[in-house]
Amino acid sequence: MNKILPWLLGATMVFAAHTSSAEELVEVTTSRGVEQRYLLEIPDEEPSAIVLLFAGGKGALNLNNGLFGPAINWGKNNFLVRTRKDLAKQGFIVVTVDAPSDKQGNQGMYGGYRVSSDHVTDIDTVIANVRETANLPVWLVGTSRGTESAAYLGIHSQQGPAGLVLTSSMTEPNRKGVALTELPLQQVAIPTLITHHNNDGCRWTQPDGAKRIQKMLTAAPVVKLAMFDGGSEQSKPCKARSYHGYLGIEDEVIEAIAGFIKANS
Repeated sequence: MNKILPWLLGATMVFAAHTSSAEELVEVTTSRGVEQRYLLEIPDEEPSAIVLLFAGGKGALNLNNGLFGPAINWGKNNFLVRTRKDLAKQGFIVVTVDAPSDKQGNQGMYGGYRVSSDHVTDIDTVIANVRETANLPVWLVGTSRGTESAAYLGIHSQQGPAGLVLTSSMTEPNRKGVALTELPLQQVAIPTLITHHNNDGCRWTQPDGAKRIQKMLTAAPVVKLAMFDGGSEQSKPCKARSYHGYLGIEDEVIEAIAGFIKANS
């Protein structure tokens, strides 16, 4: 009994630590009848903006409530997913967006959903729901394939997003989706930050493509391109733990993103 009691006490402390997290799983039903989930984290300090995070790849995080609170069942290493709490520490309400319930399969949001009216409907529902918590400027932040979502919503959202952040942007099309240069970026009329790593080795997110994106943003009142060096690569070039995912320089990139949002909200 004496050996079991300390273990039980330890387990209780771990459970308490997990359940005391400020992160909450929220689910809303959109007008097209699907469930749209997202993680919501409100910072300790007075927030200055709301940031919606769009992960790369298929984007289907398969969020649910686990034993110790919200669980991410895919994409934990994604740059924006793994740094979401760092953005909360910058004083932002952080919304980590999942794929809707009808896009939770292996293909997730591939194949055109990210540039569809359905996507706009679903995310505008999320934005309206979050604004019930705080009526603050909303920024769309995407990484890799998630930039397809962020850029398209920056053009078509009816919820008046305040700005756009594109990290490791899609610069070449493939069967999974479009390149940002195929979108009418001339219609983006909000401040936009583009970040990219000079050594990004992913064939679909080439560094020189970031400059092409910058040149297309002719209607945006502010456009900034921030190129980064350093870090390390521990995965394949298109995966998250690489230059493509800013491995090892996360703090530097988050500081740049936060500084731009605060200066332009």
